[in-house]
Amino acid sequence: MGTTTDTERSDEMAPVEREPRPVRDPNSTWVRVRGPLRTIGFYTLLVVVLVPFLFVFYYMVTTSLMSPVDITAADHQWTFTPTLDNYRAVFEQTDFVRFALNSLVIAAGALVISWVVGLPAAYAVARWNVPKFALIILSSRITPGITFLIPWFILFSRAGLIDSYRGMIAVHLIVVLPLVTWLMISFFEELPTEVLESAAVDGASVFRTFLLVALPMVRGGLVASSIVGFIFSWNHFMFSIPISGRSTETLPVAVFNFMSYGQVNWGAIAAAATLMVLPVVAMALAVQRHIVRGLAIGAVKG
Repeated sequence: MGTTTDTERSDEMAPVEREPRPVRDPNSTWVRVRGPLRTIGFYTLLVVVLVPFLFVFYYMVTTSLMSPVDITAADHQWTFTPTLDNYRAVFEQTDFVRFALNSLVIAAGALVISWVVGLPAAYAVARWNVPKFALIILSSRITPGITFLIPWFILFSRAGLIDSYRGMIAVHLIVVLPLVTWLMISFFEELPTEVLESAAVDGASVFRTFLLVALPMVRGGLVASSIVGFIFSWNHFMFSIPISGRSTETLPVAVFNFMSYGQVNWGAIAAAATLMVLPVVAMALAVQRHIVRGLAIGAVKG
């Protein structure tokens, strides 16, 4: 077996000289067309992604303005005489305002409890790196909701929580609490450690540091996670049928009520769905900057 000499070692450790990358001529044809090609590619991708989603909204809104004859026509009616009869039927045949208030109360209640429980949990995970707790949050986030349906229905029936706001808020926490907690972990991880340590050096307790220093610094993330959690609760349907009752039915139930055995009122369904979606879309557009940043950070960090 041979031995490696000092000269051979110095040769192995010497930096490898790379050939300089060729510099493109700024006046070349490729450089001149590269910018427009990127722009065309970006807008082409944007159209491919947006058109299917926007067409769904277009179809829903136009259907809500059609008469039953136009809706059930053999061919889709691209031109028609708009009518508000479907919207009138929504308010006359269902207690739509009460359904909207129920959805608002339940979503707000689930969101407030998620703040109280989820924000300290997210801060603890980000500050002291508790991977097992983070894993529990993630598992509850990805577990299908149908898993909880039968056990919770039996438990709530025996506890007398069926058709109560407490029961509905509890089941909506399955959706909202893990979502808010998981999104806020990323925002708390972004906080500079020096600031939090300075507060501790000044005598602030952990709770005061969390409440007076950390929370104000992540208010953008708090807005984003709250809006996303509210939207998910607002649209949640799975538990509304078995857990809710006549006094706690939510907006998705209002849409579902227009479907009966042997008859489906497509115009009223489209009108109710449009009324249900409009507040969510307006809310999302109002805080879109925070939502995009929150989801982007959650996707990267998560």
